[in-house]
Amino acid sequence: MSITLIIIIITVIVSFSANSNTQLYHKLLFNPYLVYNNKEWYRLFTHAFIHDKQNIFHLIFNMYVLYSFGEIVETILINEMGTMGIVYYLFIYIGGMAVASLPALARHKNNYGYNSVGASGAVSAVLFAAIAFMPFTGGIGIIFLPFTINPLLFGVLYLAYEIYMDKKSNDNVAHDAHTWGAVFGFLFTLIFVPGAFMNFIGQLMNALNF
Repeated sequence: MSITLIIIIITVIVSFSANSNTQLYHKLLFNPYLVYNNKEWYRLFTHAFIHDKQNIFHLIFNMYVLYSFGEIVETILINEMGTMGIVYYLFIYIGGMAVASLPALARHKNNYGYNSVGASGAVSAVLFAAIAFMPFTGGIGIIFLPFTINPLLFGVLYLAYEIYMDKKSNDNVAHDAHTWGAVFGFLFTLIFVPGAFMNFIGQLMNALNF
């Protein structure tokens, strides 16, 4: 069984368990005030394993995207690095959890009423790791649209949308987490995965016909 499937199974089990146990749900969610003032740093990670039962689509969508791109990233890393590939993959996912939460921590460290749950930041990290590996391979589809978009172009449009929505909207979605999770996954892959940067440059040059 792949690491991706294990993460999905754990997330689904913990999400349903927390939604039937209010105490557990509040123990695991991301609350910047409690993280900063009570030093409950574990919340930077545990919030990614729970999703609100009032929005089951959030869980379904995150796990679908994770399955779609996590399997790809995991396979590439293991093929290139062997067992160490698993370590790198876990670092991308778990690191994405924490890094995606840092902007909200800085903004809301004195706001006890701010809470957040969901794996979107971590999933965005994995998605953008895939884009770093395959910026011009295949295409990424968007729900309800009958066509796919070049992965690198999709990444640019995704970041532009999330940055815009973070500044303009009040839709109760942590757009900053999506943005910073994505940036982390992309940069970590290019900087720390052996050969990833030169592979990216090579594909870019080939696409530009250089």
